[in-house]
Amino acid sequence: MKSEISDRFHALAERPESQRGLAEGALVLAAEARPDIDIELSLSLVDELVERAQPLVDAANTASRADAALDPVATLNTVATLNHVLFELEDFRGDKEQYNDPRNSFLDEVLSRRRGLPITLSILYVEVARRLGLEAYGIGFPGHFLAKVSGLNDAAAGEIIIDPFFARVLEREECVQRVQALSEGHRPNQNALFAPASTLEIYVRVLNNLKILYLQNADGFSALGCFDRILVLAPGAALEYRDRALLLERLECTHAAIEDYSRYLELAPGHESATAIRLRRDALIRHKPRLN
Repeated sequence: MKSEISDRFHALAERPESQRGLAEGALVLAAEARPDIDIELSLSLVDELVERAQPLVDAANTASRADAALDPVATLNTVATLNHVLFELEDFRGDKEQYNDPRNSFLDEVLSRRRGLPITLSILYVEVARRLGLEAYGIGFPGHFLAKVSGLNDAAAGEIIIDPFFARVLEREECVQRVQALSEGHRPNQNALFAPASTLEIYVRVLNNLKILYLQNADGFSALGCFDRILVLAPGAALEYRDRALLLERLECTHAAIEDYSRYLELAPGHESATAIRLRRDALIRHKPRLN
């Protein structure tokens, strides 16, 4: 049992990393769940945000006589102006009241409601920042996606960390201590902790958030669609095959579940769950219904 996946999504998955537009990709993901989305209209709303921010960025750099192409001061000015535009003038914020609302995972809804999850707000932040000439990335921070702007000689580690959900700049050490507190005092590897996330990793994380939400709401068919799309983007993700098989078995799609269990065992024969899954798959094979 497989979901209908659009040609545009397949094309997105096949593009080289450098050609994946972050906002466009997020809107394509949203359109997979809600085909009536007008992707081009939503992209025009992102264009409008850039157009409203650009004159303020230019004015800030003119006032400080910073050369946007050469001066680190221009980067600081641009970040401060972007934060002012997105968080104060446009009022983008994290949806703390309805965090699990599916609309928070869809970029078109974030653009219209001005509320979202850490990852969708970070996608928007990075997209607008890049169009303003900043070297911006998403960070797959544990449990709370963040954004960063690099290329600053006078900032810690040459970058500024931004939390678009809470509309604030974070100190690098503050982030390290947050992870340290969650890992029983173990100090994380900072290079890994603040490494830029690829667009593919970001798309998978968006889909994973939706998948978890659908499973929590007992919407197995929508969760199945997320699994299917994750595996288009990351065909070697062994645990996704295992977990999709468990869902397929629950949905009584026995033959598809057997196929996914077998694929998981091919990809991860030494995983700690492999023995139990092999027994489960073999039991399904013995009792599977006959195809007509």
